[in-house]
Amino acid sequence: MSHWAFVTAAYAVVLVATAGLLSWAYLTMRKAEAAAAGLKRAE
Repeated sequence: MSHWAFVTAAYAVVLVATAGLLSWAYLTMRKAEAAAAGLKRAE
């Protein structure tokens, strides 16, 4: 049995997890920027 299937699966898991983490960070950043802009307008 070849080990390449497991290596490929591991890379796929890492790529999906990285994409998810980047998406979560981007959305959180956008939310924080909107909140900061709202505070700036309130002054």
